[in-house]
Amino acid sequence: MSVTGVVTVSAVVLRDGSGALLTVRKAGTDRFMLPGGKPEPGESPRETAIRECREELGVDLAPATLLHLGAFRAAAANEPGLDVEAHIFTHPAPPGVAPSAEIAELRWLDPDARPLPADLAPLLAEQVLPAIATSAGRVQPSR
Repeated sequence: MSVTGVVTVSAVVLRDGSGALLTVRKAGTDRFMLPGGKPEPGESPRETAIRECREELGVDLAPATLLHLGAFRAAAANEPGLDVEAHIFTHPAPPGVAPSAEIAELRWLDPDARPLPADLAPLLAEQVLPAIATSAGRVQPSR
């Protein structure tokens, strides 16, 4: 299937003290991905990431602790024929995360476990997890 468009999103790698990262499954979907979503008009990628975590998980991220990991592109998990281009940030997992809005399920993932679960979104499995593995010490403060 050929790609006919690109969906732009912001998402956040939230890691707990053991290094596990939080994945979410949206209602009506089968794939687990990072919390995040599409920007509202005039919103920066960083603002989108903060708003989406508040809406989806009921938590407020500390802007000074939100670090930019990079921009990545892969096949969209839930929109056939589209790619997703994502600005990915990292942040320590705040206490009290709970599914809200369209989030049906939360799951903590050991990023070093192999094999990886087969139900991960392509962006997470193919782009973000390898970037996390090689990014130690290179994550930059977001703009």
